[in-house]
Order: sequence, then C-alpha cells, then structure tokens
Amino acid sequence: MSLWKVGWRYLLLRPWQSLLMVAGITLGVAVAVAIDLANASASRAFDLSTEAVTGRATHQITGGPSGLDEQLYAQLLRSGALEKAAPVLSAYVSSAQLGGYPIQLLGIDPFAEGDFRNYFGDQGLPLDQLTAFLTRSGAVLISQDLADRHGLTVCTNPDQSPSPDCQFPLDIAGRQQKVWVAGLLGASESGESGRLSQRALEGVLLADIATAQELTGRIGYIDWIDLILPESCSKPGREQSKDCEQIQEIRALLPPDVVISPVSVRAGTIEEMTAAFRLNLTALSLLALVVGMFLIYNTMTFSVVQRRPLFGTLRCLGVTREEVFLLVIGEAFLVGLLGAILGIILGVGMGQGAVQMVTQTINDLYYVVSVRGVQIPLSSLVKGVLLGVGATLLTAGPPAWEAASVPPRAALSRSGLEIKTRRAVSLVAGFGCLLLVLGVLLLFLPTKDLVLSFAGTFAVIIGFAMLTPLATEGLMAGAARLGGKIWGTFGRMAPRNVVNGLSRTAIAIAALTIAVSVTIGVSIMVTSFRQTVVSWLDQTLLGDIYISPPSLSSAQSPAIIDPEALAVMKGFPGIRRLDVLRSVMVNTPEGPVHIAATDNPQLAEERIFLSSIGPPGVVAQALRQGAVLVSEPFANRSGLTRQGGVVNLITDEGTKVFPVAGIYYDYASSQGTVLMNLQIYRDLWEDEQVNAVALRLDAGEDSAQVAQTLREELAGHQQLFVRPNQVLRQEAMDIFDRTFAITSALQVLATVVAFIGVISALLSLQLEKQREMGILRAIGLSTRQLWGLIMAETGLMGSVAGLLALPAGLILAWILIFIINRRSFGWTLQMQTPLEPFLQALAISMAAALLAAIYPAYKISRMWAVEALRSE
Repeated sequence: MSLWKVGWRYLLLRPWQSLLMVAGITLGVAVAVAIDLANASASRAFDLSTEAVTGRATHQITGGPSGLDEQLYAQLLRSGALEKAAPVLSAYVSSAQLGGYPIQLLGIDPFAEGDFRNYFGDQGLPLDQLTAFLTRSGAVLISQDLADRHGLTVCTNPDQSPSPDCQFPLDIAGRQQKVWVAGLLGASESGESGRLSQRALEGVLLADIATAQELTGRIGYIDWIDLILPESCSKPGREQSKDCEQIQEIRALLPPDVVISPVSVRAGTIEEMTAAFRLNLTALSLLALVVGMFLIYNTMTFSVVQRRPLFGTLRCLGVTREEVFLLVIGEAFLVGLLGAILGIILGVGMGQGAVQMVTQTINDLYYVVSVRGVQIPLSSLVKGVLLGVGATLLTAGPPAWEAASVPPRAALSRSGLEIKTRRAVSLVAGFGCLLLVLGVLLLFLPTKDLVLSFAGTFAVIIGFAMLTPLATEGLMAGAARLGGKIWGTFGRMAPRNVVNGLSRTAIAIAALTIAVSVTIGVSIMVTSFRQTVVSWLDQTLLGDIYISPPSLSSAQSPAIIDPEALAVMKGFPGIRRLDVLRSVMVNTPEGPVHIAATDNPQLAEERIFLSSIGPPGVVAQALRQGAVLVSEPFANRSGLTRQGGVVNLITDEGTKVFPVAGIYYDYASSQGTVLMNLQIYRDLWEDEQVNAVALRLDAGEDSAQVAQTLREELAGHQQLFVRPNQVLRQEAMDIFDRTFAITSALQVLATVVAFIGVISALLSLQLEKQREMGILRAIGLSTRQLWGLIMAETGLMGSVAGLLALPAGLILAWILIFIINRRSFGWTLQMQTPLEPFLQALAISMAAALLAAIYPAYKISRMWAVEALRSE
C-alpha cells in the first residue's frame, strides 16, 4: 500500500509531466471515441429508419424502376397466396417549416398494417382522426415529438380551411405540396425501446397510400409489398424447408421483373455501402492513439530514468522486482484511466461535429440519412476506456520491466539506460525491418479484406518509426561534423545531446515522424484524388447546362423531371441538342444495381476507358445493339474481367444477359454503375421517365444567361436545378472537399498529439540535464546561448523527423492510392507528387519541434546555476 502512495505522490509532485501524459492519451481516446460515436450515430439512424419502415416484415416483393402496379397487390390477395401482406409507397421529402431535414413519406394501408408496424400505439387513433386520415386529401400523421418541436397541432375541423398551426408545405422533387396534420403518432412501448421507437418516428410522415400517390404523382403505383413468412423462408437456397413452399407459390404469380427477397438482404446491401468509408475513418482515428502511445512510452521511460536511484534504493531495502513493476504499472493505470475518462468526455463533445461531417458525406455519396444528435452507446464508452487504459499499459510495460529488472547497483547509475538504449538500436531497427516486410506481405495478399490491409499499413508505419533511433544516430553524426566545422564546440554539442538522450529523443522523433508522414501521405492521396476527379470532369462533363430535380442526397436521386418541364426544354431557343438520363435501381439475381440510361450519341467518346472492345465508334455501335458499359468500381465489385464480361439484369421480359463493351473510369459512386442506351432501356422496362437533362447550346450562346432564362421559364412547372457547366463542376468539387474535411481534421489532431509528445520529450530531457546546464551556466554560458543550444537540439529533432517522414509519407501515399482506395472503393487514381506536401511537412515538423522547445528553454533559462547544480 505504501508503494502505491509513492507512485501517486510522484504523479502529484510533477503536474506538468503528468499532464502531458494524460493529454496525449486524452486526445488519442477523444478522436477514436468521436469517430466511433459518429459512425454509431449514422448507423443507428439508418437502423431506426429501417425498423420504422420494415417493422416485423421478413420479406419484400419489389419490382422494376417504376415500382409495382397496385393491381398486382390486389391480384395476390385474391389468389390467397398472401396471408400477411402490406403495400408501401416511399419517398424522401423535406419541409422548411420542419427544419429542412430529410423525412421519409410513407404511404400505407392502415387496415393491413397491424401485423407489421404499430404506428398508432396501443390505443389506436381516435375514430375522427382515422376517418380524416383515410378520406381527406393531404392528410398526414406525424410524431408527437416532431409536432411539439415545431408547434404543430392536429386539425380539429378538416371540413373547413386548416389553421396555419396544423398544416405545412412539403417539397417533393421540386414541387410544393400542402399537407395537414390529421393525427399524432406515439411509440407503443415504454422505456428505452419506446424512446428509440419515438426517435425513429421523428423521421417519418405517414399518409394513406392514395394520398401518397397523389402527393408524389405516382398514381396507381407502389414501391414494395411487405410480407411475413415462416422463419425457414429466410434461409438461403436449399436450406429452406418444405414449410417455405409459400415462396414458390408467390413467385409463380409474379411478373418476370418482380422479385421476392428477405428484408435483411436489401437492408444489408445498403448498410454495406458505407462499411468501407466508416472503416477508413476508424483506422485514421486510431492513428492519433498510436502517436499517443509513443508519447506515453516516452514519458513513462523518463519517469523510470528519473527515479532509477530511488528504485535502486528500494531494491537495496528489500523491495522485490514484482513490487517495482506493479508500482510503475499502477501509475500507468491511473494515468490511462484518467486520460480515458477525459478522452470520453472530450470525444462526446467532438462527436457532434464528427456526426455532421460523417452524415454529410453519407448523404453526398451513398443514401439519405438524417442524424440530429449524437447517439452514445455504452459500447463506444467501453471501447474508449479499454483503448485508453490498454494503450497506456501496453506502452508502459517496457519501462516498467526496465525498472524491475535492472540490478540495484546499476539502478543507481543514471547512464545505465542510455547505454542499454544505444546497444538496442540495431535490434530495434531489425524488428522495424521485420515489421516492414510483414506489412508488405499483408498488403500484397490477394484479398479485399480491409482489416488486413490496414494492419499491413500500420505495420509499415510502425516499422519506419522503429528505424528512427538508427537513422537519428547516423544523421546526428553527420550534423556534429558539419556543426563543428561551422560553430566549433557549440555546433557539436546539440547533435551529441540528441544522441546522448536517445531513449527519449528517439521516441519523440518517431511520434512526430508518424504524424508528419501521415500528413504527407494523406495530402498526396487527396491531391491525387482531386486532380483525377478534375481531369475526369473535364473529359466527361461536356454539356453546357445540366438540369435535375432537387435532391436530398448528392447520390443517385430517384426524383423525376415533369414531362411538361421537359417539353419546355425541348422547345427552348438556343438549344442545339438535348441529352436525357434515366437513373434507376434495377434488380439482378445478385441484388439491386444502379443503371444509367442515356441517349447521348457521343457517350463512348466522352468516357475514359480502362478497357474496351475497340475504339469509340465500335463501342457506340455495340451500345446501340444492346451491350452495356460498366464503371470500374462495379467491375471490381462484381469480379468482371477486362474483356468478355456480361451483366445479368432482371427486365420486364425476365432475366437478360448484356455483354460488357467496356469498363470506364468513374468517381461518382463507389458502388458502381451500368451504362446503357436509353432506347434499349425503354424497350425492356417500358419506362419513359427522365431524371436529368444535359443541354448543348448553339455556338455563341451564353450558358449563364440561358440558364437564368430557362430557370424562370420552368418555375411555373417545377422547381429544378438549372446549372451551367462550371457551376456543376464547382458543386462536385465542393462535395469532394466536404468528403475529405474530416480526414484533414484527423490529420491535425494526430499532429497535435505528436506536438505534445515533443514537448514531453524536450521537457524531460532538459529537466534531466539540469546539472549539465548548471555547469554550462557556471562556466559562462549566456542565456542567449542556452536558448540557442536548446533550440538547436529541438530543431535537429524536427529536421530528423521531417526527413524520415518524406520517404515514409511517399510510401504511405502509394499504399493509400493503389491498395486502400482500390480495395475500399474500387477507384484507380492517378498519383500526383507535387512538391508542396513535402515542403509543408518539413515546415510542420520544424515548427512543431521549435514551438515545443519554448517552454523547456524558458524554464531552464530562469533557473539559477546554483539551483541547477543542486538538482542531483
């Protein structure tokens, strides 16, 4: 018990040293917790919305691009094949009066809902509200919480004009529709389950299916039919038992383009879209913790070195090795626990900003999701504690073993650890080389497993860090010779001091090297990605004006252009050509895929091909005959070969095989796209709808002026985005910049942690050398010269970190571009190596080191020579 008091008092008597240890682990844990909370919140929001929509459904019947004819539902009911079934129509809408958040409008049949979802609570809706909901046009149901938040009430007299506080406008694909509140929804369960259900209902508006069809303009159509089938029917293939003959019976009644599948398959496909994105963020967030581990190791090592005489005395007095080991580990546990607790508190605060960034990226690239607050699952908090305490104990292990294993006589000598450190330099470098080899082997394994890929990446990074002591020795030897020639004895002192304190300086340099190399690697990756996207846009966006309906997501939007608006465009003066696009999700035997069909006659010429069956003319002819183009991410995800591949699509005429005429580079979607001729698409799916239009103007026309005039002309039909080419390009680049905003934030945080590590190392080093500094002051070293010596030492440390980070960062960039990105998203990027990231990295490394030296230099310079000489 007395030994624990010794450890506790040591931490309290050295507040700055303890604070630096706690700060490093706090920031590392905070970043990891913030990203985990952001990922968990976005994932939970998706789960809640899925649960609110699917309820207890086990299977769904889905159709082609236009959905299902509502008559199919009636036919299936009359056949007796469906025991428990409910039709659903779904659309994402928004309302400025409700905060502008994405809201899912669900059209339902209340009489079929009982077995699937209990939207109406245990008591059900009052009869007058239910009657109004079923019989009045524009009637909707909203959650009680949503109504309270925005001051909405139930319309008490729907026969008269609704009052302003019970109605609100909806924006549906550029059309404004007025709806009014017929009733309020409340969760039927109590406790936590009820709170989650209520939160899910906040993102849902319910309407009778006929009302939803009127609001969305989809008269006579529904999106899917929910089913409840026996549990055995959810098993794949041959595992389905005889109890599942019901599926075969239903399939026999379905048209060729309609499929029945388990709910879990469709939900799982959507959830998988963001899996790679979220894993990339998690890996990058753990980097700050890795840098923090170097900091903890450095500071714990110093605390051991500083107390070697104490440990030697304790050992002489009979304290065992195990007790000394537990003393150091106990201190580390206290530091790790405190750092983890503070990190969790800070991480929850940072999580709100991270949630907004993650949600925005998911909306930009994948699907619509609305997260209005941070979800704080217990698992994230437990992970934060385990990461903080575990990382601290892991890095404190070697110093604790050093304190316990050193003989009492050697412990009384302060030079013992430095001698052992110098001897271990080659051994550490050898382990670093082994880690580098292991990392390369993991990276080049023929697998798409991202966990293994990131494990290999971390092995390479840490392997480089373990080469730091050997590299520091070599570079400092050269610096001492050069410094001696220029500044004499004073020029040799700084490099030798760095090497003489290698047990601490090497760790600080390694931490800074990792942070700076990641800055270089990520900067080159982002620059390469950005330049690749710019080149891609230059060669693919050749229209003068682009027109599309408003969308709540920058990903593929199902919103349709009104035929009347399309007619206005076709007759508008100054337009040389009009190319239309139909963007839809189509069923395949393997699941839904994205199809883009266009009538652009120059499609083959405006794509950059990874491989193709021939020149653009040959590809264009193949497209007119029924072949398709696929994007590189689609080809990678589907395992298509560069030549001779085919794509199977479920059409109105059944499953058809489409030969692949080419694989093209594409950076709009990581899930991939199948491109086809519009007329072929319309012949097979009987779908005349249009999602977007590209206009080519006559020579001499001003695209900005034409866009403004056309926007005003279309306003009377539908609110559409009418964007000149340059505006659309800028919006695309804005989305790109938003996507990498959180990456840049994580880079900065990792550098901050490394900066704290350098402060810790320098403070430790300078405090340990107080006697040496006192002697130098006593023999005439001025304050200015003392500052110069300390700044020279720290400048050399920053220089070494920056120089070592250059090759490490370049290799990391190569890994990120050609391995991580390709396995995560299926993209091939053109690597760019501008000089700026390298110069910035050197500047950051030097600046971090020099700034970190200010406090130690100030503290030493303020100390009297006599006081310094008494420090031992």
